[in-house]
Amino acid sequence: MWTHVEPLHAVTYFHPRARAAYEAVGLRGYWRGYFAGRAAPLGPTDAAPVIAAFYTFAPPMVSRALPAVWRLATPQEALRARLTGAVQALAELTYELPETHLAEAAELLEEAAGAIEPAGRVLGAANAALPRGEYPLARLWQAATTLREHRGDGHIAALVAADLDPVEALAWRVAVDQPLQNLLGRGWSEEQWHAARSRLAERGWLGPEGEATELGRAGFQAVEDATDRAAARPWRALGPDRTDHLRELLEPMARACHTVIPENSPIGLPALQS
Repeated sequence: MWTHVEPLHAVTYFHPRARAAYEAVGLRGYWRGYFAGRAAPLGPTDAAPVIAAFYTFAPPMVSRALPAVWRLATPQEALRARLTGAVQALAELTYELPETHLAEAAELLEEAAGAIEPAGRVLGAANAALPRGEYPLARLWQAATTLREHRGDGHIAALVAADLDPVEALAWRVAVDQPLQNLLGRGWSEEQWHAARSRLAERGWLGPEGEATELGRAGFQAVEDATDRAAARPWRALGPDRTDHLRELLEPMARACHTVIPENSPIGLPALQS
């Protein structure tokens, strides 16, 4: 389900209409819109909670954005901008689908999002507490975002439990499935990257040429399995038949969203199978 829900959320990072909506409220530059839009459900927060919740960004990078962005746009303005941009993007991408299709998908996705366990899920809980959207695409995007952030919170918990710090997690992804240039923009220094790779090698996760070892693959698969378990409750609540039906409803939308998501995006989102 992640491969079908994540693309709906991700238009907020990649579609030009989403970028334009942030710029219209004074959030010019990609990272201002990113940090303001994603952190806005937490209120006018300083950097520290966002460093913890976003996990893979270097603290100085977050501190350059927060709390300074709140002088450009309030959290309420940032929330309106991100929803406006996301809805405009989805409207452009799903215009061929009938309103009944969108409304049914929104209803089921909202039901799944309403079943999340908020305890320990800071970003998931903050998004779940936002007002319900008025139109199907707004409801659809907000529900997808709540489920996405809920899953991300569980993934971070799994990384912490596995004793993988943020740079180690990024260095591991570079070793297995991400081009290095995709992840260099998160503010870590060359020395920090080198130290992270050294720690992974000492742990036995990377070999002498920086390649992933079987021990490392097994260790990280345990993180992925824990992430899936922590994200399963909404789909159990919906039930297998309705979850399958929702996946079918989301399929054409997810495929349309992939047309604006770079193939090698930092999200690591795999292409949908034919």
